[in-house]
Amino acid sequence: MNKIALSSYILAGSEVCAIIDPQRDTDLYIDEARALGVEITHILQTHMHADFVSGHMDLAEKTGAKIYVAKAAKCAFDHVALVEGDTIEIEDFVIKVLETPGHSPDHLCYVVVDTSRGKEPVCAFVGDTLFVGDVGRPDIFPDIAEELAGKLYHSLFDKILKLPDFCEVLPAHGAGSLCGKSMGAKWRSTIGYEKKYNEALQITDKDEFIKSLTNQMPPAPDHFSRCNEINREGPVLVLELPPMTNLKAASFKEILDKGDIAIVDTRSYLAFGSQHIPGSWSLDINGNLPTFAGWVLPVDKDLLVIADSFKEAEKSNLWLRRVGQDRVVGYLDGGMAAWVTKGYKTNHIKQISAEDLNDMVTGSDKFVLLDVRATNEYEDGHIEGAINIPVADLRERYTELNKKDKTILICSSGNRSSLGVSILSQHGFEKLTNVAGGMTGYSAAGYIKRCDVCQVPHGSRFIQRLKN
Repeated sequence: MNKIALSSYILAGSEVCAIIDPQRDTDLYIDEARALGVEITHILQTHMHADFVSGHMDLAEKTGAKIYVAKAAKCAFDHVALVEGDTIEIEDFVIKVLETPGHSPDHLCYVVVDTSRGKEPVCAFVGDTLFVGDVGRPDIFPDIAEELAGKLYHSLFDKILKLPDFCEVLPAHGAGSLCGKSMGAKWRSTIGYEKKYNEALQITDKDEFIKSLTNQMPPAPDHFSRCNEINREGPVLVLELPPMTNLKAASFKEILDKGDIAIVDTRSYLAFGSQHIPGSWSLDINGNLPTFAGWVLPVDKDLLVIADSFKEAEKSNLWLRRVGQDRVVGYLDGGMAAWVTKGYKTNHIKQISAEDLNDMVTGSDKFVLLDVRATNEYEDGHIEGAINIPVADLRERYTELNKKDKTILICSSGNRSSLGVSILSQHGFEKLTNVAGGMTGYSAAGYIKRCDVCQVPHGSRFIQRLKN
């Protein structure tokens, strides 16, 4: 699952199989099991995921499979509770349970032995304990971050790294996820390779290891704690969620005029800049829609979607549900074209190019240049005079800005800055401009050095080390 970079797995014998860490929309697992000619009998959760709503309840409802989770998770739904040393047998596979707290207090790893071939582990489903090039972040639970970092050290060095070097590492996330700090682009690895090349594992001193994972970590989005609790309680089944209704422009406006509702505009930021309904949130589907939707959208309001087509609206709703935004009640049939041909009110935002921005930076115009990238991106390189407020923080920190000032927003591409524009617009800012192409375009034009951190917007501690 891209954008939040989830890896889930199917472990199949000749007749039955297990699904490990399923996403919320579960038909792909059922389809794959059918293609393999096996029955889904086991659903294994490595932990109560924080960055997405899991599909364990939906998959169990559809297949009758049992859900296996850590006893320490204290889940509210029907499940098989697991502790250290438990085993699960699926035909020739023996799955050994390791308790590996650190990323979360209730984390498990599943070590698989294929008894038809030998007695040693062939692979390990390591969840968010170990990634390719990184380890799980312990600060999802900020009050116990140092304690969890210490437990993660022991989970790694005393348990997982004791597995054979040839044992395949199958993590729950790849590059792009915020569950780690600097994941590699590969999706799987081996114990031996990670021992040698994973920089987090080169920090063998426990105190230094804890320090590296509790200082200067990228921010954890708002929905992390929310999704964790949703998964523990048991998510509402997708079939029980309200349908996304096809709304003509007049009906859309009627619902909007009643108030207490939010509009999610998932068109490209360029389209949003051209014409949008006042008060909309700009969340470009080509960017990291689910992460920022979970992070900034209100959870106490129904949502209306604007997209370029019904297919795009459906895709947007799918991503919103994956992060627990379950209150999508309708979409604008015909998109913005239907809205403007009714003569309804719209706003627009000026979009400027890298060359336009450079002319302004080197000219005499007075304006505020607001860089809404993450702090580590800003520190890696920024335009002189720019101020940094990460985009999600604008929800509260807009008060640090003057509504009367001409304000130009920039990020790495134009997506997050368009979100920033939409947030400031909701708070009465009118003199707003978005930089199309962002710092990527600005550096490509030769006006500033290339931002290395912009390539992995929410990492990386190791990029900085390699540069210095």
